[in-house]
Amino acid sequence: MLTRLYIKNYALISQMDVNFYPGFSVITGETGAGKSIILGAMGLLLGGRADTKSVKPGCDRCVIEGHFDISSYPLQAFFESNDLDYDASDCILRRELSSAGKSRAFINDTPVTLSVMRELGEQLIDIHSQHQNLLLKKDDFQLGVVDIIAQDKPLLDTYSAAWNTYREDVRKLERLREDIAKSQENEDFLRYQHHELDEARLQSGEQEALEQESELLTHAEEIKTALYEADSQLSDEGGVVEMLRTVSHALDHLQTLLPTIKETAERLDACYVELKDIGSDINREAESLEVNPHRLEEVDTRLDTIYRLQQKFHVSTVEDLLRLRDEYARQIEQIDHNDDMLAEYESAVKRSQARCEELAKELHAVRQKASKNIEKETVARLIPLGIANVRFEVRISTKPLSHDGSDKVEFYFSGNKSMPLQPLTQVASGGETARVMLTLKALISNAVQLPTIVFDEIDTGVSGKVAEMMAHIMEEMGHDGRQVISITHLPQIASRGKTHYRVYKEDNEDVTESHMVQLQSAERIDEIAQMLSGSDVTAAARENALALLSKK
Repeated sequence: MLTRLYIKNYALISQMDVNFYPGFSVITGETGAGKSIILGAMGLLLGGRADTKSVKPGCDRCVIEGHFDISSYPLQAFFESNDLDYDASDCILRRELSSAGKSRAFINDTPVTLSVMRELGEQLIDIHSQHQNLLLKKDDFQLGVVDIIAQDKPLLDTYSAAWNTYREDVRKLERLREDIAKSQENEDFLRYQHHELDEARLQSGEQEALEQESELLTHAEEIKTALYEADSQLSDEGGVVEMLRTVSHALDHLQTLLPTIKETAERLDACYVELKDIGSDINREAESLEVNPHRLEEVDTRLDTIYRLQQKFHVSTVEDLLRLRDEYARQIEQIDHNDDMLAEYESAVKRSQARCEELAKELHAVRQKASKNIEKETVARLIPLGIANVRFEVRISTKPLSHDGSDKVEFYFSGNKSMPLQPLTQVASGGETARVMLTLKALISNAVQLPTIVFDEIDTGVSGKVAEMMAHIMEEMGHDGRQVISITHLPQIASRGKTHYRVYKEDNEDVTESHMVQLQSAERIDEIAQMLSGSDVTAAARENALALLSKK
C-alpha cells in the first residue's frame, strides 16, 4: 500500500509531499492541472523510462520517492534474493533524474537496476489507464484473469515445472538427433581414422624410447670404436692398468722400510682394482654393442609412422594420438548404440509430455469451473453499470501444449439483445470495455491481494447512475485494507472517496506550478459543487454536493 508520495522538481511540481491511506481515494482537478504529471511520477517508480524534459527547468535534478507498507505482501524473498534491506512497514522506492540525463534508482537507499525496481514496483502499484484496456486483446491476459479467479497457482506451478521438464527432454532429444545426423555423416571417416590409429598399436612412452635407440644405432660403429680405444688404453700391454700395477708393487715393497707409505699403497691398490673393473665394463659394452643396420631401419620406420600420424592429426605426442584414438572409439560406440539412446530419449519425451497433458486436463477442469463463476459475476456487475442486456461468456478452446497449459481463453460479449455474442475486443465500445475491465479488476481483487490500484479516468464516457455504480465498485475494492485511487472528473465518483485530493495549477510571476492537497470536509463540498456547476458555484450545487457526500 502506498503511504506517502514525495516529488521534487518534476515537471511543474517544485515540491509535493502527500500521504495516502487505505480504502478508496479520489483525485480531482481541472484538465491540465497536473494529474498526468503525478501519474508520470508514479510510473518512474515502476521503472518507467525517464525523460530529461521531466526535470523542472532551472533545476539540476528531480526526485520521486514512494513509501509503501508491504507487510501484507509476500515479498521478503525478493529482498533477500536481491540483497536489499527489508522493512515491511516502510519500503522506500526512489528515482532520481538529472538534467544531464543520468537516472538512478534506489530501494531502501540501495542502488538498484531499473529492471529490479520494475520487478518490485509492478507488485506494488497497478496503474490502470485507458490504454490498459488494450490488454483485453491479449490471449494471455484473458487466460491470466481466469487463473487468478480460479486460484489455481499451485496447480499451475506444478504444470510449469512439468512443462520445463518436457521442454528440456525435447531439447535433449533434438540435440541427440543432430549429433546422430552429424555422426552418421562422418561415420566412415571416423571408422577410417580410428582404424589407422588402432592399427598403429601405439604405446605410451614409445616415441622417447625409439628416439634414444635410433640415436644409439645411428652412431653404433663410432661408439664401438671409441670404447675399444678406451679399453686398449686401459688394459693392453703397457696400458694404464699395467703401469698402475707396477707402481703398486713398488710401493708394496717399501712398506717394510717406510711404514707411513702403507695408506698410500692401499689407495693405489684400490685405484688399480677400480680401473681394472672399468676396463672390463668398457670391454663388455663394446662387445655387446651391435652395429645393426636392419634394426636401425626398423626403428626409423616406426618413428616415421609416429611422426606421420602426429603431423596428420596435428598433435605432438603419442599420448595425444592415443586420446584421439579413444575419442574416435567413443564416438563409434555411440553410433553403434544410437538406436538404443534414441529410443530412451523418445520415451522420456513421451513420459514428460503425458505428464503435461494430464496436468493440462486438470487445469482445464479448474478453469472451466471458474469461467462459469466469472460469467455469472461479470453479468451481475455489468447490468447495474448500464449494460442492461449484457451477455458474457468465457470460451475455452484447445491449443497445443504451451507454458500455461493447453487452453485458449477468449471473452465473448454482447451488449444488445439483437447482437450475437462475438469476441469482446471486436464488438465492445470503449465505454463498455472500460466497464468490463473495472468489473474484472473487482473480481480479481476479491480473489487475491492486489497492489495499490490507480484508475486513471476509467469513468470517461459515463455519467449519472452508471458513474455511481462504478464508484460503488471501486469503493468496494478498497475494503479490507486494500487501496484504490481513482483520478476522476465525475462528482458521483469523487463523492464516494474516503480520502479526497485536489490537483491545481498556480501562476507565480513567470512560473506555473502544480500542487496536490488533501481536502477536508468543507473543501470537498466546494470541490464537488464546482464539478457539478462549473466555476460559478451556486447554493444549489453545494446542496447537491452535500447530498452526494451524505450517500456514503
